[in-house]
Amino acid sequence: MNRHTLFSSPYLLGFEHLERLLERSARGGDAYPPCNIEQSSDGAIRITLAVAGFSRDELTVTEEDRQLVIRGKQAEQDGKTFLHRGIAARQFLRSFVLADGIEVSSAALENGLLMIDLARKAAKADVRVVTIRTEGKTGGQP
Repeated sequence: MNRHTLFSSPYLLGFEHLERLLERSARGGDAYPPCNIEQSSDGAIRITLAVAGFSRDELTVTEEDRQLVIRGKQAEQDGKTFLHRGIAARQFLRSFVLADGIEVSSAALENGLLMIDLARKAAKADVRVVTIRTEGKTGGQP
């Protein structure tokens, strides 16, 4: 059975990765830790995650295959007996798909909030003339 999708048009060449990105982001995921996503007037983006109880050494921020991936893993606190544990101390993984031209510019941990700043690189127009060969010509460039 053929699957007809938005990206199956013969005029959209090489966009298969966009279809995979849409499928990946549509799956959703865990909502922990909670986060805010803000856009400033200059187009920069800030993602703020509430990571109370996590130290800088227990958090990692990486770019992997056009995704921003944030991981948190707290070490077990040996010797403590909790009567109630309302502060989550579980490991997490949050990922965000990054568009072409978006890159992570900085990350900071302050007052239990992990702030990750994203910037959009200025795009430059790229025009390239392609040489048209004619049959029967030998030598020169292919």
